[in-house]
Amino acid sequence: MKPKEAYKYAIKHGPSEKTRKIACGKAFYAYLYALNVDKCPRKETREAACKDPKYAYLYARDIDECPRNDTREATCKDPKYAYYYAADIDKCPKEDTQKTVCKNSEYAYLYALNVDQCPREDTREAASKNLEYAYLYAQNVDKGPHEKTKNAVCKSQYYAYFYAKNIDKCPKENTRNAVCESPYFAYLYAKNIDKCPKENTRNAVCKKPRYAYFYAKNVDECPRDDTREAACKDTYWAYWYAKDIDKKPTNETREAVCKNPMLAYEYALKIDKEPKDNTRKAACEEIIPAYKYAKNVDKKPRNDTREAACKNPKYAYLYARFIDQKAKKDTRNIVCENPKWAFLYAKHVDKELRNDTWMAVKNTEYERKYKKLFNDPIKELII
Repeated sequence: MKPKEAYKYAIKHGPSEKTRKIACGKAFYAYLYALNVDKCPRKETREAACKDPKYAYLYARDIDECPRNDTREATCKDPKYAYYYAADIDKCPKEDTQKTVCKNSEYAYLYALNVDQCPREDTREAASKNLEYAYLYAQNVDKGPHEKTKNAVCKSQYYAYFYAKNIDKCPKENTRNAVCESPYFAYLYAKNIDKCPKENTRNAVCKKPRYAYFYAKNVDECPRDDTREAACKDTYWAYWYAKDIDKKPTNETREAVCKNPMLAYEYALKIDKEPKDNTRKAACEEIIPAYKYAKNVDKKPRNDTREAACKNPKYAYLYARFIDQKAKKDTRNIVCENPKWAFLYAKHVDKELRNDTWMAVKNTEYERKYKKLFNDPIKELII
């Protein structure tokens, strides 16, 4: 008979020396036997339960309902159950449970918080082996900064920032140096803790264009060559740097945005507020920016913007209608690749029947509309 079988048999038929002895082959069933069969503590079941820290703790809690040296000693093989024993059974600190929990940062912190209810060198040192518990120890046990916990958290930009914010509540050189490993936390530190620019936080944010922009906007509150240079490593942030911080065009930001056709167009429209050869050339790399550049920046047709727009029938039509404001062979040739735009071109640009637009719409859903639009001339063409 196995421990499980012996326990089930005893549940049904009551306790006996034989089933108890077999159940005691496993700490789990020894605990259950004492709890549900004997319904009282016995030396044999306690000794068996004490082979496992978890069941030693449960035995003391549910069966003995009081602390004992043997159950405490058994739980002290595991920091977790040593902590639970001290918190739930002893309900006070003991040297042996204290020593055990200090092998684990989490339980050292919880012991200090809930059992000691005060800081101690040993629990602090143990907690400080883990960044999270070093921070929590400082916040909830020490309730203030301590060299040991601060040195620990400074291995992490995240915890160094929140330590400075919530525990030191002021800037310190060691926490600032720690956050400077991260452009994001260097920016937050400068904005929320230093509340002023510093050379090292600025150098840190300049590793990322995004945070170089935010630093310039919210910390420096003015443009600088170093933050502009950093922002210009990304076309998006170069554009916003020019718009929000420089508040005027510069060669550096213009050159940077010209790597993105749409941003080159936006730069010309909203920052330069006039056409430039390099922004136009960049916009002409894509159809839509080229069309918009011609319409809203140049405000007149040009061969280069027309050529770029003519890569797509829709924009060839729009270019002809709203920018050229007249028909041209190149725009008509492109729209005739698509019956919809050929029809609209004939209607709004040519404003007359032509064989090429007619052939483009013939045998399509636009043939009927085309015939209706040019009723008499189409009959002559067909004849």
